Amino acid sequence: MKSIIDSFRRRTDKFATKPILGKIIFLALGILTTVWFLIRVIPKPQRATYPCMQASAPFMSAFVVYLLTLAGSLKAFSLARLNLKRAQYFYFGIFMILAVAGSITFFVQNPVHVFASSSPEWIITPNAPIGISKGIHPGRVTWVHNPKAATWDGSTGFWWDDAYNPQAETDKMMNETLLSLTGEKTQDKAWNALFTSFNQMKKGKAEGYHPNQKIAIKINANNNSSQANCNEINASPQLTLSLLRTLIKDGGVPQKNITVFDASRFITDNIFDKCHAEFPDVIFVDNVGGNGRVRATYADNAIPYSVDNGKLAQGLATCAVEANYIINVALLKGHVGQGVTLCGKNYYGVTSIHSDWRKNAHDNFDQNREGRPKYMTFVDFLGHKDLGGKTMLYLIDGLYGAKLVNGIPTPRWQMAPFNNNWPCSLFASQDGVAVDAVGLDFISSEWPDALDIKFSDQYLIEAAQANNPPSKAVYDPERDGTRLSSLGIMEHWNNATEKKYSKNLGKKTGIELVRETIQ
Repeated sequence: MKSIIDSFRRRTDKFATKPILGKIIFLALGILTTVWFLIRVIPKPQRATYPCMQASAPFMSAFVVYLLTLAGSLKAFSLARLNLKRAQYFYFGIFMILAVAGSITFFVQNPVHVFASSSPEWIITPNAPIGISKGIHPGRVTWVHNPKAATWDGSTGFWWDDAYNPQAETDKMMNETLLSLTGEKTQDKAWNALFTSFNQMKKGKAEGYHPNQKIAIKINANNNSSQANCNEINASPQLTLSLLRTLIKDGGVPQKNITVFDASRFITDNIFDKCHAEFPDVIFVDNVGGNGRVRATYADNAIPYSVDNGKLAQGLATCAVEANYIINVALLKGHVGQGVTLCGKNYYGVTSIHSDWRKNAHDNFDQNREGRPKYMTFVDFLGHKDLGGKTMLYLIDGLYGAKLVNGIPTPRWQMAPFNNNWPCSLFASQDGVAVDAVGLDFISSEWPDALDIKFSDQYLIEAAQANNPPSKAVYDPERDGTRLSSLGIMEHWNNATEKKYSKNLGKKTGIELVRETIQ
């Protein structure tokens, strides 16, 4: 069906010169797309968000509107005739005008143009990669699934309790993630490969980590109002500790050179106490400081943004500005306004925003609700020299995941292999666009009715083509005259069952989703 639609779109101009042929194809495709859409979507409504369905929906709607125009014209003629018989000339005139207008629309409008104008060119269809992939294995996203890592019953105690999240299991996940992502056989070699790859790309020098270099780990601690523990979904204490363990013991990074932070929020006790007990020299930075944490400071006007971005905060946390490397650890969840909150949005917590989200501006976070291209702030985050430009590793914590931005983790995930359980997953990549594309496919396929999920891939489409984006915005987040190049590779998988991207299908370019399962 998709090939038929694409073929029809390519031949639009040709059909425009042959009205009869255009009308025949219009009717045929209108019937086919309507029947196909209903057969696919009624049994399983989440299919409505599949890119192929989004491509066919405008054809179906144009066909329905066309038929409604015909039916409306006939009805208007009927009412005009009835009012003429009753000598109600005013109403006769109104209905006659409507009937004539509808008839003109029906007979004059070229159906091919109706189809063409109803099918946006910026919709990204499955397995159609855009952008330039990054990493040792370009475009690779590793997905590690460990069903033993998250077992909370949904009501008893805290979701992050050690009883439900065995530290040994998250350690296995983190270790397997690094090996799978790099293709190395030991943790020390994996970290050396990541540092070397990053420095080769950034500096043109294939060099590893130097002992005096600083690393900032940006976690997502968005859902808290103090350093006290809460049961809303936030960064996992176990995964945070797992990352520190391998970074210090295998990566050779001194504790004192590592900062775990969320400058806009609070590092809660469950994370601080667990990690500080084992690594007392690691620095923890949050919005208020105290109780062993350091209060965030900011470099003023560090991110002026590519365009006049309203009242959006322009300061950046000093710990990020002074760092040599950043590790971005996001969460797998939906978000009102933007549809999802993944690695791209996680950088927002590096800016000098207020700890009370109600007092902050969120300019150009939301996608256009009709899917039209526009400037997106997240592209500036992903491309800024002190944010995405320093990020050597992107991680998405999917131990639990959530449909909503806040609250307890909920609901359980239905898609295979989760099957009414928690996702128990960790995603990783050196490509910030690719990893968010995968995270988005998981969320949008699991919850097609999630708030504002439609067209939530817009920032990734822009980021993949940052040098020449559909919006035509000039992305230069430092405003130093240097335009961003492609920030990574973007595509959607073939379907939620097979979860295959272009490289999984044997193609040379695109995303490669490498799945690892821990039994």
